[in-house]
Amino acid sequence: MSHHHLPSRFLKCLIIISIFISFSSLLTLLQLTHNNNTTLTVDTTRFSSSSFIQTREKNITVSYNRKQFPLLKVYMYDLPPEFHFGLLGWKGNVNQIWPNISNMNHIPKYPGGLNSQHSIEYWLTLDLLSITSHTSIRVFDSSQADVFFVPFFSSLSYNKHSIRRGRSRFSLNKILQNRLVGFLRSRKEWKRFNGRNHLIVAHHPNSMRETRRKLGSSMFVLADLGRYSEDVANIEKDVIAPYKHMVKTIDPNLSLPFEKRTTLVYFQGAILRKNDGAIRHELFYLLKDEKDVHFSFGTTEFNGINLASKGMAASKFCLNIAGDTPSSNRLFDAIASHCVPVIISDEIELPFEDVLDYSEFCIFVLASDASKEGFILNLLRGVNREEWTGMWVKLKSVAKHFEYGYPTVRGDAVNMVWDAVWRKKYSIFMNNHRNNRYQRFRFF
Repeated sequence: MSHHHLPSRFLKCLIIISIFISFSSLLTLLQLTHNNNTTLTVDTTRFSSSSFIQTREKNITVSYNRKQFPLLKVYMYDLPPEFHFGLLGWKGNVNQIWPNISNMNHIPKYPGGLNSQHSIEYWLTLDLLSITSHTSIRVFDSSQADVFFVPFFSSLSYNKHSIRRGRSRFSLNKILQNRLVGFLRSRKEWKRFNGRNHLIVAHHPNSMRETRRKLGSSMFVLADLGRYSEDVANIEKDVIAPYKHMVKTIDPNLSLPFEKRTTLVYFQGAILRKNDGAIRHELFYLLKDEKDVHFSFGTTEFNGINLASKGMAASKFCLNIAGDTPSSNRLFDAIASHCVPVIISDEIELPFEDVLDYSEFCIFVLASDASKEGFILNLLRGVNREEWTGMWVKLKSVAKHFEYGYPTVRGDAVNMVWDAVWRKKYSIFMNNHRNNRYQRFRFF
């Protein structure tokens, strides 16, 4: 009897194996389809299964496909010129709110020097006024908007108008901030979601200082979170934007390779800083006498920017050390110079870090390690030509994401900021819906 059952058992086994193979193939097909449709994918080709646990944080690369996202629909308030281009000295005709930007010669210029590093407000506003934006579109019906842009040049207002004039009790900066609060809180668009879908640029660490808490429900565009309490600004709702770099942008084809960068480590800037910036003073005494290190005090005056441009472009590594705040323009100067940034700032937040892996083109050092004698030099001298060149190549490819300008170029800093806002809008919607759970029937 057992011999008669053998073919039947064998056939059952074959059927079970066939079903298992078919089911596995279907799962694989579904997984491939999902990967082809997703916008954020993980590249695991650079590590084997045996080393995955040890290397996943270092080697996972997030690739960002912008083409799969629609344009961000932005409603921009027509604030009076005194909030934006009027701060640049621009005066239009009667009832004219915006300058004519069709002629480049008629566009008001933003002040240079240190003012320009916080000029993000200016570039975003120009982009919305143009018809050539790559990632956003201005809508004139507020019901169609994804976000509401508040065109207040808050950094410029702080830099130029934070001191009281004459017998005035308040500075112009404070007056404008208070007027802005009154305007926004009176708008039905603000009241609908308590401003959570509003975008306010406050890139200078001291901008919007008097009223930031009153407008804290909005989405801020910031340089970092160093001078904000978590209930006012946090990485969940706000966007970190790069500084506008000061040094000259290096042409990728003219960027010096490893052998021709004769300085190992470069730093030039203010050395005596407060709080976490005290590490600058410690590093100065540790590194100042090393022959292949440039570590000195520097300012934007006396041709300082040109000297820094040449020095960074001829250096392998550029230090970005915490100062009065966790971030500084020095990181973006280094990126523009294709000088591998060494970030010594434990509390720093970085622009677009959800789509850019900074460990591919930067070196991160804890302040506690950096202050140990010999640690920085031993670490950087241990980076060989091949490792450095890999980061250098990556720097040249990502540098475009940190460039501001008008008209915008696809993938530049302006477009990256709008994209970051676009990605944040989902958390806005989720929070709005959560807050509306009991709102509709609260009158019962």
